[in-house]
Amino acid sequence: MIERYSRPEMARLWTLENRYRYWFKVEQAVCRAWNEQGVIPDEDLKNILQDVDFDEDKILEIEAVTRHDVIAFLTYLEQKIGPSARFIHLGCTSSDMVDTAMALQMVEAGRMILDDFDLVLDTLKTFIRAHQGLVCMGRSHGIHGEPVTYGFKFAGFYAEFLRDKKRFADAVEDIRTGKLSGAMGTYTVITPAVEARACEILGLKADIISTQIVQRDRYAHYFTSLAIAAGTVERICVELRHLQRTEVHEVEEGFAKGQKGSSAMPHKRNPISAENMCGLARVIRSNAFAALENQALWHERDISHSSVERIITPDSTILMDYVLHRLDRLLKGLRILPENVERNLWGSYGLFFSQRVLTALIEKDMPRQQAYVVVQKRAMESWETHKPFPELIRADEEIKAHLSPAELDAIFDINHYTRYEAEIVDRVLAEQ
Repeated sequence: MIERYSRPEMARLWTLENRYRYWFKVEQAVCRAWNEQGVIPDEDLKNILQDVDFDEDKILEIEAVTRHDVIAFLTYLEQKIGPSARFIHLGCTSSDMVDTAMALQMVEAGRMILDDFDLVLDTLKTFIRAHQGLVCMGRSHGIHGEPVTYGFKFAGFYAEFLRDKKRFADAVEDIRTGKLSGAMGTYTVITPAVEARACEILGLKADIISTQIVQRDRYAHYFTSLAIAAGTVERICVELRHLQRTEVHEVEEGFAKGQKGSSAMPHKRNPISAENMCGLARVIRSNAFAALENQALWHERDISHSSVERIITPDSTILMDYVLHRLDRLLKGLRILPENVERNLWGSYGLFFSQRVLTALIEKDMPRQQAYVVVQKRAMESWETHKPFPELIRADEEIKAHLSPAELDAIFDINHYTRYEAEIVDRVLAEQ
């Protein structure tokens, strides 16, 4: 999954070697802060700030003995740096370094995902503008309702993605928090000044209060924001899957030369991209549930959250990066079939005009329930006989007594349903 689908920088972010590099970056920042306080001599700081090549296998060999990944990492640094390494991790506990490094990684991943949102939003904007005015059938419960347009339909997705981006941007800012306050968060050895300065060096905010860890409500915010965004992806993909059904067939996913849809049925062209993203959205949402479970830890901390986060953090960020890029490709290659859109629009015999007829009769002082019965009678007749609803309405004597032919012409004008489309679309696109 990582090698095939994720962009290289997202994949590299979560490698074991990169984890060690981020840990070391945090340790170096703490040492720089201690140096500014006069605790670590300049020469030792110079040695600590040197670049280190991380041999993953060697560190894992040490970990096999220590049964503690951070101690194995620190032991390796001692071997590489020498006596000056005695100042590394001064006043820190393992979670100081792990949580602060994780914040850096999650912020970096978050910024890439925010760029992905912009990619999808730009593609949606182009799609919306290209399909404004294309009248299609709006559906509720899967049943024909009243006409909308493809510009209007996708403007709704655009607005939702904008909200997703804002929620996730807030979560990225929330997670941009470091913690370097020692074993219980009370600064037994390290000081608030060192914590603040180290976090400043790293581009993080120092947590205003922590225990041995950064509290996991911040993580829950991050992962639930991804989950909500995944829900939006699934919403648009479910719509596209329905619109590709043979009976509807208003849109088609791109189908490459040589692509096959079924091992048994050569005619098949399946909505595999939309289906794939629906499945991955479920994984991202499931990971959010695990993040919520991580909030309640024992006392000042336990370690039950750690194993979970080692899985869900790379998985959710890599998957969201992949899903948004794949959605962008799907939208760019999506083919709209106007002739089928038109066929479906009129496939229910113009019954969608029923509300307009009902309203017009009410405005002519016919009691609402009486008007409803009159219109419903002709609507059911149209449905059962397949006769056009407007024709039945024009022939109804009771209706003709209240509405003139000219008034009925205006009622049956399809353009009525698009009169506010431009206004709605413009205000949605102006949000960004």
